[in-house]
Amino acid sequence: MGGVAEEIPCITDLPALVSALPREQREVFRRLFDVRVVYGELRPPETMHPWLMKQFGSVASVFHQKIVRVTNTVTGDGALFNELRARRPLNAREQLGFKAQIMDGLRHDALARPLSETPEDVFGRIQGKYCITASNIAKYDGLHAIVIFDEPDPLRFDEEHLADYVDTAWRWAQAAHDYDPLACYFLFIWNCLWRAGATLIHGHAQVLLTRYSHYSRIERLRRAALGYGTSNSSDGMASYFQDVFRVHQALGLGWERDGVRVQVCLCPVKEKEVMIMGHALDDRFLRTVYRALACLRDRLGVTNFNVSLVTPPLSPTPERWDGFPVLVRAVDRGDPQSKSSDFGGMELYANPVVAADPFVVAHELVPFLGAA
Repeated sequence: MGGVAEEIPCITDLPALVSALPREQREVFRRLFDVRVVYGELRPPETMHPWLMKQFGSVASVFHQKIVRVTNTVTGDGALFNELRARRPLNAREQLGFKAQIMDGLRHDALARPLSETPEDVFGRIQGKYCITASNIAKYDGLHAIVIFDEPDPLRFDEEHLADYVDTAWRWAQAAHDYDPLACYFLFIWNCLWRAGATLIHGHAQVLLTRYSHYSRIERLRRAALGYGTSNSSDGMASYFQDVFRVHQALGLGWERDGVRVQVCLCPVKEKEVMIMGHALDDRFLRTVYRALACLRDRLGVTNFNVSLVTPPLSPTPERWDGFPVLVRAVDRGDPQSKSSDFGGMELYANPVVAADPFVVAHELVPFLGAA
C-alpha cells in the first residue's frame, strides 16, 4: 500500500503558518519580521490562454495572483514571493552543453600554473593540500588574495576539499594580520562560475582582510543585531541570531546539527539562500557547510553560486562583536544557460523578487544534513 505524499507548506501560506505558531514563537516572529499579502490581477486575451496553460498549468491561476512581501524589520532586508513563481517545482535538470562550456573555458586556463603565472603576496604564498594562494592583481582592497584550487572544475569538490580551501584562506588571513596588525576583518567569498561573477572558470575563491571596520553590509548586520539585543535581551547581539534561528526552526526552515545552525532564509538575497551559523570555524561547522552546498549542487541543480564566510575580527576592536557568529551564506545565481540576468533594478534598488520557495528548498535540504 502506497504512503500518503508529504504536503510541503508554501511561502505564500506564511501568514497562516505564523498565526498557527505558539504565542511566544509568534511574538518573536513579529518582533523580527513583517509579512504582508497583496494580490495582482490581470485579464489576458484568449489568444494567450494556450501559452499560459503551458507555462503555469492553468489560465485561472494567472488572473488572481497572491504575492507575499516579507521584511526583516531589524536589518531592513526583504523579499517578494509571487505564488505563481513560488509553486513552480525545483528541477535538477541536466544543463545541455554546460559541461562542454566549462571544458572549453579551461582550454586557456589562466590559473593552471599559479607558481609561474600568478603573483604572490609580499609575505609569500600559503600552500594547502588542495590549493594555493596568489595575490589578486586587480585588488578589491589592500589585502586581497585568491585561493586557487588544484581541481580546475569548480563543481568537483568534496568535504575534504572545501575544508582545505577555507583552512588555507584562514591561514592566509593570519599571515596577512601578522604583516598588517591593523587589518583584522576577515571575508571569504567564493563566486562559482560566470553567473556568480567569476571572470575565470578555474575553481578559486577570494579572501580579504581589511582595516578600520568591516565591509558595509556586514557592519550593518552587526549594528542591527546589537540594537536588537540592546532593546530586547540581556544577551546582546547573540539574541538576534538566536531569535532569527528560532522562528525559522518553528516554521520548519531551520535545524541544528552538532551545535551548528542552518536556516533557509525567509528574506533571501536571491534564490535558495541558505544561512549557516556556528561558534567556531571547526570541522563540525565546515561539515555542515559542505552538506548544504552538496544539496544545492547535487539535489537542486545549482551550478552557479555565491558563498560568503564572515568571522568576528582577528583581534580586539573598538566596536562590540561578542555574540556575532561564524556566518556562511550561500545563494543560487540561476540557470547558466540563461541569457537574462537574475539581478535587475528591483534587486539593486528595492526588494529581491524570489522564485524558489524556501519551504521546498528546506524539504530537499533536510536529508543532506543528517540526523539531529
